[in-house]
Amino acid sequence: DPFGFDKNLIGYGNRAQHTPGSSVILCLFKKHFPAFRYCLVVLIIRVLHNGGCNTFNLKNNNSTSMFTLNCKGRLLVIDRPVIMGIINTTPDSFFSGSRKTVEDELIAHAEKMIADGASILDLGGQSTRPGSVRISADEESARVIPAIRTISSRFPETILSIDSFYASVASDAVDAGASIINDISAGTFDSAMIGTAAALKTPYVCMHMKGIPANMQEKPVYENVLTDVFDFLSAKVAECRTAGISDVIIDPGFGFGKSIADNFILLQNLAAFQILDCPILLGLSRKGSIYKTLNVEPSEALNGTTVANTVGLLNGASILRVHDVKEAVQAVQLIAEIKKVNGLPFTSNHL
Repeated sequence: DPFGFDKNLIGYGNRAQHTPGSSVILCLFKKHFPAFRYCLVVLIIRVLHNGGCNTFNLKNNNSTSMFTLNCKGRLLVIDRPVIMGIINTTPDSFFSGSRKTVEDELIAHAEKMIADGASILDLGGQSTRPGSVRISADEESARVIPAIRTISSRFPETILSIDSFYASVASDAVDAGASIINDISAGTFDSAMIGTAAALKTPYVCMHMKGIPANMQEKPVYENVLTDVFDFLSAKVAECRTAGISDVIIDPGFGFGKSIADNFILLQNLAAFQILDCPILLGLSRKGSIYKTLNVEPSEALNGTTVANTVGLLNGASILRVHDVKEAVQAVQLIAEIKKVNGLPFTSNHL
């Protein structure tokens, strides 16, 4: 080891512990040596991705990590993964089951998701499926703001998220009742977005995407998808915090400018992103990596989605963004019970 560290040493936060059989060095000097910590973390990820180790266990068996999100005065405690239900007020989202444009359907769908255990409902008025064409902020706002206002009025205790990359739409949505901003562009499509999120004092989902939805799946290429995505999110988290955003959620951006292999590499190594000390959002529900691999339609991809979500839960996902809330809740319950029997906190990345 060129750094002189014990190869069985795993550090988490400002603590360190010896773990027999560990196959990765993880020494985090969060407060005192941030630059060195970052370089070492990137080195570890590169070694892992290039085949130097077989597993990546980021663990802390002494206590259970917990995130809290201040959603406009309501505290969302994430001491185990929570479910974000997807509702699209679009006519062209890739999964037809998520499209709700009639008010009665919208209310019924939201009510079912809440009853099934969703902690958050994520509403979007613009399709960002591969090949989609961008619509204006005004058109998006006309689609989604009335829906947010309706659901917020009908279910005032439910936390709503606005799925938009337009700062003006995000601002209008928060006025209408949303309290989380979910931005697939991480502020790259609208330079006002990060400042707007900071001013609104909402949690902000910061996602990685290569390209734009219209062209993102045209043979995306990375030098190393794991380190490239990690570098981007690390820089964006720093930018968000400098701007004054207290609660940053990270999303590796499954299906956004990534091949099927890229998505599976990110899923397998999701625990690496825990180093950034942010809740990790996993958005794989019924996506191409699942239904194309299984040679089925999106409408037939529920079982595959549950399998992928289970892998994500084992690797540190904090929020599952899904079309099918009940099944995602059940996955969380089963993993929690298995870990409980083994005397492990939910945040442990193994059984």
